[in-house]
Amino acid sequence: MSAPENPGEKSSDNVRQFVVSRDDAGIRLDRWFKRNLPQIGFATISRWARTGQIRVDGGRVKPDDRLEPGQQIRVPPGGETTTGAPRERRPLTEEQLEQADAMLLHRDRAAIVLNKPPGLATQGGTGTHQHVDGLLDAYATGGAKAPRPRLVHRLDKDTSGVLLIAATPGSAAFFSKRFSGRSAKKIYWALVVGVPKVPHGVIDLALAKQPGTGGEKMMPDEGGQPAKTRYRVVERAGNRAAWVELEPLTGRTHQLRVHLAAIGHPIVGDGKYGAQEAFLTGSISRKMHLHARRLIIDHPDGVALDVTAPLPEHFAASMEQLGFDPALSDAEPETGPPPPPREILKQQARRHAKQVRKDKRGERRERAGVKSSSGGKPKSRPGKTAGPARPGPKRNGPGPQGRKPGGKPKKP
Repeated sequence: MSAPENPGEKSSDNVRQFVVSRDDAGIRLDRWFKRNLPQIGFATISRWARTGQIRVDGGRVKPDDRLEPGQQIRVPPGGETTTGAPRERRPLTEEQLEQADAMLLHRDRAAIVLNKPPGLATQGGTGTHQHVDGLLDAYATGGAKAPRPRLVHRLDKDTSGVLLIAATPGSAAFFSKRFSGRSAKKIYWALVVGVPKVPHGVIDLALAKQPGTGGEKMMPDEGGQPAKTRYRVVERAGNRAAWVELEPLTGRTHQLRVHLAAIGHPIVGDGKYGAQEAFLTGSISRKMHLHARRLIIDHPDGVALDVTAPLPEHFAASMEQLGFDPALSDAEPETGPPPPPREILKQQARRHAKQVRKDKRGERRERAGVKSSSGGKPKSRPGKTAGPARPGPKRNGPGPQGRKPGGKPKKP
C-alpha cells in the first residue's frame, strides 16, 4: 500500500507519499483514505482536495476520482483525528494462536481459507465470546497498521467446513461480489434421517423468519424470499439414513436445514428444525452433520480458488459406522446460473405455444394462396352462385332510350 517518503520532499514538511497497490485498483480517493488512513476524516480530505494539497501523480484530484495501481498519492502532514482511528488490536493467547493455525487450509495475498470446526461461531453476539472473527488478528501481516482480514460470508455455529476470509479490503470487495452474484460454487455434505424418494432434484421453497423467534429461526413461506437447493443422494444406509450432497443456489439463513426438514428428512443432529426426529439411535453422534465440503470461487489473480475441507471427527466417524465411502462424492458443482422460477417457465411455455399456433395459421394461409394461384377454383361467398355478370344501370350517363335516370322520355 505505502512507500517510504519521497526523497525529494523536505523531511521537515512531513509530506507523505503513497503508491496505489493493485488491491486498491478502481476505488475512489475518499475510499482509499478510509482503507489506508482512517484517522483522516472526510472533511479534511475534501478541504485538501479543494485546495490542491492532495496530489495524484502531481495533478489535482477530487474525492470521488478513482485510482489506478502504480499512481502516487501526495498526502500533506496532519489531519489525524481520534474519530475513525483503527481500533487497538487485542493480543491473542497462545491457545487462540494455536486454534487459528489449526484451522488454516490455504493462504495467499488475497485469500485465507479456514476449516471451521463445529461449535465455533463465525461472529460474536449476545453471550458469544469465542468466534472466528475474534481470531482474525492471528492472520494479519505487516504490523499493527496493516489492514485486518475480513469475513466475506458465514457458516452457522454448528456447521463445519470451508470458510473464506479476505486478506485485504480490496479482496473483500472482490469476493463479496462473487457471493452476492451467486458465481461462487459451494458443495455441502449432510447426513439426513431417512432417504428422499426422489434421488436428485431441486428444492424450491421460499423462506421467511418465523414470528416470535427474534429472527433466530426460519420457516417455509410462499410470501418469503426465494430459496433453492440442488441435492443428490450419494449413498443410503437402508431406510435409516442417507448421505446427501447439497449445492445452495441461493444464500438464505439456515436454507439447507429448513429445506431438508421441509421434505421430511432433517439433518442428523439438527434438533432446531428436526426436533427429536433428527437424532439417530445407537452410537451416531448427536452433533449436527452438515459440512461445507468444497468452495470454488474466482480469485483476484485470475485463477479460480478451489478448496476442500476434511470432515470433522464426529462426521467422519458417523460415515464409517453407516458404511459410506467418502470417495463417491466431491463432484464438480453444476455450472451456469440457477434455473428460472416456475412462474417464468410457465410464461415462457405459454409464449412458445402461442407462437406455434401463430406459425401454423400462417402456414395454412400460405398453402391456400399457393393453391389459388395454381389454377384452383376461386372461392365464392356462402349462399352465392357464381355465374355471368348481369349489366347494371349506368349511374352517370344517359339511361336506355336517351332517358336520364329518373327523368321523362324526350319528345321526338
